[in-house]
Amino acid sequence: MTKLDPAIQAKVTFLKAVQRDAGSDTMELELKVKDILTNVRQRGDAAVIEYSKAFDNADITVFEVSLADREAALAEMEPQTLADTEFAIRQVRGFAEAQLATILPLEVEPLPGLNLGHRVIPIQRIGAYIPGGRYPLLSAPIMSIVPAKVAGCDEVIACLPPKAHRAMIAGCHLAGADRIFLVGGAQAIAAMAFGTETIPAVDKIVGPGNAFVNEAKRQVFGPVGIDQLAGPSEIFTVADGSGDARMIATDLLAQAEHDVRTRVGLITTDRALAEATLREVESQLQDLSTANVAGVAWRDYGEIAVCEDEAAMIAYSDFIAAEHLQVHTHDSAATARKLRNYGSLFIGKLASVVYSDKCCGTNHTLPTMAAGRYTGGLWVGSFVKICTHQWLDQRGVDAVAPPAVRQSAAEGMEGHRRAAALRLQ
Repeated sequence: MTKLDPAIQAKVTFLKAVQRDAGSDTMELELKVKDILTNVRQRGDAAVIEYSKAFDNADITVFEVSLADREAALAEMEPQTLADTEFAIRQVRGFAEAQLATILPLEVEPLPGLNLGHRVIPIQRIGAYIPGGRYPLLSAPIMSIVPAKVAGCDEVIACLPPKAHRAMIAGCHLAGADRIFLVGGAQAIAAMAFGTETIPAVDKIVGPGNAFVNEAKRQVFGPVGIDQLAGPSEIFTVADGSGDARMIATDLLAQAEHDVRTRVGLITTDRALAEATLREVESQLQDLSTANVAGVAWRDYGEIAVCEDEAAMIAYSDFIAAEHLQVHTHDSAATARKLRNYGSLFIGKLASVVYSDKCCGTNHTLPTMAAGRYTGGLWVGSFVKICTHQWLDQRGVDAVAPPAVRQSAAEGMEGHRRAAALRLQ
């Protein structure tokens, strides 16, 4: 990771510092995943069956969820949960459709007879990994599947662990998955990347997962596309003296309950707020039912940074490039305009991360581990290709061939020179 500018570092003090590194992968993990990928690639379904039994304690030989079982899972869904899921799908679909409307084909003629352009082409087959995890994350299928369907992908297949909550199957069905398979972990990534007797190979894999899933995505990237390498979740809040310690602490712990490696933090210019937030976190942990997870995340990866001024606060936040970044300042909109590195921005005290996590419409699959410095999160544009094209008439050839001939000759590329010159009259 890029080191913090010493001039900024001098202006930042830590009321609570991170105790551990959440983003480090071990060589042992890399080798284990490599073995899984190789085995699934060579042995297909047989290897997937073995790994499902070994890792998920699932004795399963038929991976695909039938239409009848999909409909049964939907019928089992509690009515209010069904209504809330449908609400979330409408929100995510509406925002994805609005985003897609901004991605337009292009045709230009920069020189007479030289025509350049690009097409917006949906990716043919998408593999959506739907994590099982500690909780039944009903929003997870929505975030991966709905934008792909809006983008116009021909087929979206979903893989989720064999013992995933039945509501997750219903969620995949409602979101529009064409096929659903009960396969989890690195073996699911391998199956989607290489294909097996029953699971088709896909063109791109999206969706978060555990360390094994993340490492598997890293290793298969190339022949198959991936959305990103998603590490443990992150939330930071930038705040001045107007911040509310109780609200900030509540939001930090809400995200911390995702995983014991969640990174949570406050970056503030106000030491009194920092101290009050520290007290609030410790107080709220006393009666939080998920404190066994959130408390460990706070102990190991919690951070409170006190900055000398707003410029240092902005610079330190941009260095962290948090997955979720909340802005709680006197003028949150003005502060937001100064920030540039984040996964998704939550402007003002009323914009809680949980709304985006669940149902407001923006995607919750976001860059972690400082990847917000160079990329945004999953969105409808992740499911299309922008592919260029060109065509020329003789006027265009007369304009571009001579410099192409001269450049090829200067480079000593005789074959290129001949091809460029061939079309000149």
